[in-house]
Amino acid sequence: MSRRKVELSAAEAGMVDLRTAQPAEKAAVPLICERIRHYRSARAIEQKAFAAQLGLSANTVSNWERGRARPDVNLLPAICRALGITLYDLYGEAAPDAFLSKREQQLVESYRALSVGNRYAVEKAIETLRFVQNAENQPDIRQLLYFERALAAGAADPTEFEQDAEAMYLYLSPEVKRADYVFRVNGDSMEPDFLSGDMVLVEKLLAGALLHYGEIGAFIVGNETYIKQYEADGLHSLNKKYDVLHFDEEQAVYLIGRIVGKVSQKDIPAKEDVEAYLTLRGRSLD
Repeated sequence: MSRRKVELSAAEAGMVDLRTAQPAEKAAVPLICERIRHYRSARAIEQKAFAAQLGLSANTVSNWERGRARPDVNLLPAICRALGITLYDLYGEAAPDAFLSKREQQLVESYRALSVGNRYAVEKAIETLRFVQNAENQPDIRQLLYFERALAAGAADPTEFEQDAEAMYLYLSPEVKRADYVFRVNGDSMEPDFLSGDMVLVEKLLAGALLHYGEIGAFIVGNETYIKQYEADGLHSLNKKYDVLHFDEEQAVYLIGRIVGKVSQKDIPAKEDVEAYLTLRGRSLD
């Protein structure tokens, strides 16, 4: 009469752990092994038939389900196909689709039904929409005219100085909102309020508008540009070592505008914010 060899675990054999004098604990079966046994049994697939689908022996499958061995990772796709499950099922994880609404699942299915070319078109459209959406949430930016050098140096007609300007972009603030130009200070005549190298915000005045006495403005006198305090007797420097600029009715003096503030580091926008601002307007930094 043939005999069948029965293999028992330490706990099943009634063995005792000599360190604790307690019955040996049953070894934990890895989750993936438990899931294979669970789905195989649920689908009423015999171990031998399951093993045959994988090209393995029934003993190999038995060792998996007892936790004595684990399947090679290369076999996982075949195991899932044989059991009719996904890798998420095998590992007891929720599939990403499980978190999608019904409408989202429909959109995913529609996308998967598209050709490769049409999928690419959808992906590019989504990228564009996301960019626009992100851009709309960016801080407000204002474009001003910036003058690196003296505004009217050598200009035949000082009223056309804007042709020498370049664009400057600043985050919107109450001062920036009022300004039209950015003018760089040269020299120390307006210290301590305005240092050499400071960039000042200049508000363009309406035709015929004038400064009030005591206000600071940007002026063109002859072919030179100045930031000065306007007073009844002329243009004053804040640095008292400089004389007052007097002028008469025959001297050409042009008022560029009123100084409304200085550009600070926090006013300078990040490059990506400027790019988003320009993209929404169909332009680029180049």
